[in-house]
Amino acid sequence: MSTAKIEFAVEMSCGKCEEKVRGCLSALEGVKVSQVSLEKQSVVVETNQPSTIVLDCIRATGLRAVMKGYGGDVGIVPGPQVAAVAMLGGETGCGLGPVKGVVRFLQTEQDRCLIDGTIDGLEPGHHGLHIHELGDLSGGCDTIGPHLNLRGTRHGGPHEDEDNRHTSLCYSTHHRHTTHITVTAHVTLLQHTGDLGNIKADVNGRAVFRFEDKLVKVGDIIGRSVAVNQGPDDPASREGDEQRIACGIIARSAGMFENSKRICACDGVELWDEKDRPLTGPSRRNTGHL
Repeated sequence: MSTAKIEFAVEMSCGKCEEKVRGCLSALEGVKVSQVSLEKQSVVVETNQPSTIVLDCIRATGLRAVMKGYGGDVGIVPGPQVAAVAMLGGETGCGLGPVKGVVRFLQTEQDRCLIDGTIDGLEPGHHGLHIHELGDLSGGCDTIGPHLNLRGTRHGGPHEDEDNRHTSLCYSTHHRHTTHITVTAHVTLLQHTGDLGNIKADVNGRAVFRFEDKLVKVGDIIGRSVAVNQGPDDPASREGDEQRIACGIIARSAGMFENSKRICACDGVELWDEKDRPLTGPSRRNTGHL
């Protein structure tokens, strides 16, 4: 599993704050601290953990923190098509009821994309996750088109080869299978480009996942959408029909050290307050919203 570099802005006021951050991160498995800067109020880590796990660890110290950049340095020159993000449900995407979350995409190699996300408000159990052809939310999740299918193949799952045999799967600590498949080089995967398999929500309705995909390329998916289904995906279904309960447009996201803002120029909202405000709409500027 590829590692990713993640940059966080952390509101630190003294050396003790810095020590608290280093202490919590050093106790987290799979995290290497690259930088903790009190002057820049910045923390940089290299990790194989989902970004949400690292962010929650920092916030558990009592310090305010937000994620600023997501990147990697394996085989790819940093650029505008290396990292992308989609916000599902909430004020930005579309969704039914309380379902909302974020899915991030990072091209770590030419033939490998790291997919990292957290979705809340789900029913416990498995839910299909797909990239769709269109980024049209005018009709909610009904107008995002079919699964992205750049190779003209049938619907399938990330565990199928051309003979429809099960192949080797990897599992994370969050019970989410990856698409790192152990097969011979001549095998062609029979699945839509956008078939990402199933994610699993825990008893609290939260799904935290991190896996790699060999078909997805960030440059091919910006401007399209990603959606989560009400139930599990059935690879045996030729079309992959499902009820989509939350979706969002995939947009370019900041790479490492590409986001230096502290205050949003359009509305004056401070970096630390953004997580408590809607991303759009009149209530974003209204301090009473907090």
